[in-house]
Amino acid sequence: MDYVKLGHTGLDVSRLCLGTMGFGNASTGMFPWAVDEEHSEEVIHKALDLGINFFDTANIYSHGDSERFVGQALKKLANRDEIVLATKVFFTPNKAPNVAGLSRKAIFSQIDQSLQRLQTDYVDLYIIHRWDYNTPIEETMEALNDVVKSGKVRYIGASAMFAWQFEKAQAVAEAHGWAKFVSMQNHLNLLYREEEREMLPLCADQGIAVTPYSPLASGRLTRDWAGETKRYATDKVARSKYDDSKQLDLPIIQRVGEIADKHGVDRVQVALAWLLQKQTVTAQIIGATKISHLLGAVKALDLTLSSEDVQYLEEPYLPHELVGPLVSDDTNFQR
Repeated sequence: MDYVKLGHTGLDVSRLCLGTMGFGNASTGMFPWAVDEEHSEEVIHKALDLGINFFDTANIYSHGDSERFVGQALKKLANRDEIVLATKVFFTPNKAPNVAGLSRKAIFSQIDQSLQRLQTDYVDLYIIHRWDYNTPIEETMEALNDVVKSGKVRYIGASAMFAWQFEKAQAVAEAHGWAKFVSMQNHLNLLYREEEREMLPLCADQGIAVTPYSPLASGRLTRDWAGETKRYATDKVARSKYDDSKQLDLPIIQRVGEIADKHGVDRVQVALAWLLQKQTVTAQIIGATKISHLLGAVKALDLTLSSEDVQYLEEPYLPHELVGPLVSDDTNFQR
């Protein structure tokens, strides 16, 4: 496993991060394709064996079950001092006033609940899951600074917003001497590259770690579009992201297959290797729910794409409509 610094921090993270959105109760949780606690522990155990030390979850994933599963498994299997544990704040299943969003009250409440579920005294990276259009950014940044000063959080990160919003938050923090974001977790893969326009150059300039989610476009980069899986059939969020741009994306998917055949590897390795060769990308989040997913992803670390390969993969891309969280009325969980 390769390790790199998380942006301009001294924190060492594996180049692959295990994303745990798929850990939870399939019958009562958020996702019919989620895997239960026993299978989650098996995946975490294998990730640790492979050298992965970076784990990503969120308070909203399976209504807290993901945090519970991750916390229990890491307590049993890992040395906490060696693990980089990230979770997020913004969404909650409870729609009552004051419980969700990024108000001071919500942040203070949600960090304590996350720590309890994770069975730890602190998280290494606390990420705001969305931009809160209903709370002053000054209030949010001061609250995040206070949870850092309290020792409950080591670093703070952001996810899924416009570049101007990210820069505004950083400027507010700097003006007051508060903790600044050290990472950006954004939507980036061969089928969705809109982040290359402003966010990636901003992060490169400021030394911000980029940790993309959905590097495989919810599996669409790993097989022909017609390939059916349980997640493909039941993941309405993924379908809302990618189905409308299917005709734009089919040529890219075809080329991923061609490059995979050229190198004698699976498509998953090509899609992940494309991200790994981008200098702005620190670590990518692999939403593995099977050991085979991890084994396939790790092989990407050994694949080097030539500049001709990269150009061939990127050439068919056309501008896409913005999808996901970059809207002011985003009140429902999308990732």
